[in-house]
Amino acid sequence: MACVIGRCLLASGAAERIVRGTLSLVGERYAPIAFAGSSFVLGIPVFFDSVFLLAIPLVKAAWLKLRKNYLLFVLALIAGGTMTHSLVPPTPGPLFVAEELGVNIGTMILVGMAVGICCTTVGLLYAAWLNRRMDIPVRETPEALAKLEELSQRDLSELPSLWLSLLPVLLPVVLISGATIFKSGLDPTQAAPALINLLGDKNIALTFAAALAMLLTANRLRDRKVFAGHVQEAMQEAGLIILICGAGGAFGATLQQSGIGPYINGMTGNEPLDFGLLPLAFLVTAVIRGAQGSSTVSMFTGVAIVASLAPDVGGLSYHPVYLAVAIGCGSKPFPWMNDSGFWVISRMSGLTETEMLKAQFPMVTLMGFTGIIVTMIAAKIFPMVN
Repeated sequence: MACVIGRCLLASGAAERIVRGTLSLVGERYAPIAFAGSSFVLGIPVFFDSVFLLAIPLVKAAWLKLRKNYLLFVLALIAGGTMTHSLVPPTPGPLFVAEELGVNIGTMILVGMAVGICCTTVGLLYAAWLNRRMDIPVRETPEALAKLEELSQRDLSELPSLWLSLLPVLLPVVLISGATIFKSGLDPTQAAPALINLLGDKNIALTFAAALAMLLTANRLRDRKVFAGHVQEAMQEAGLIILICGAGGAFGATLQQSGIGPYINGMTGNEPLDFGLLPLAFLVTAVIRGAQGSSTVSMFTGVAIVASLAPDVGGLSYHPVYLAVAIGCGSKPFPWMNDSGFWVISRMSGLTETEMLKAQFPMVTLMGFTGIIVTMIAAKIFPMVN
């Protein structure tokens, strides 16, 4: 359902409307905040690579107007989308981690967004600092720049309204998080009404949102074959994700049977792991990310190892959502040439490999370490356990 929502947002022009609406709301002066904020929202249902591919032409169009701050705009786009990609369901990584650790999806959304906002803020500050020290030009032909200028002047009447564009993104977040907040206010002896349970179920909420996104796209395209093609592409993308999730679950079961958990436990001492599990989960995931590249796969592998280290996450002195978020933050450090996102950003933005290693690599790594620090502080101050 998340893949359908993401594909429909791109096909209908709703994603572009969100970016342009945010830009017009905050003005050109605060364009970096607009790019970070819109990619943060779009990164909830849409894969980061797709968010970047959609928004980079708008970044270049904004540069055409201002003729400055190109690197800042590109990094702002990365700072927002990359965090929700790893921290906020329904993207596959955080969704899978939350399920494996038994974390309520609504709780994962709320905590993931809170930590993600902190990380994105630090990323923006770093981007602003680096932008004053690196001058990166827009490397496009005059013909391509002419097309970008035409894009920036596209009439908003050709795009869906802003509230309709936001609805498929915000609806599942509101329904799932709202149900979680409602249930948290109930007495332990009280049961939530059946309607709240129904609407707050992640499958129901995402299905409603996908139906809305499909209606919006069908109304904009008015071509059944083209519309069906977009939905089919979403299903193909989802099939690959299901295969990865299935492989991740099988790999996790294998790791648990291999005895790697007790072995690592033995290396850390005789005391059972509790608070120290947070930085350990972060480091394990970060090492896997640096070794094989994909943040999503590193989360699948990291949670499998962490689950073998702490079979009873309910016995921790803090809510297991912090463990899930620590794994998500661990999937951020060390993005380099073995990451597909590295090449998508490099090729579409025009940054060289050296410029990427000087700009994106330290920023995203800094955001990951910021996330684990914020998570550990929050776990101490707000453990969320009785």
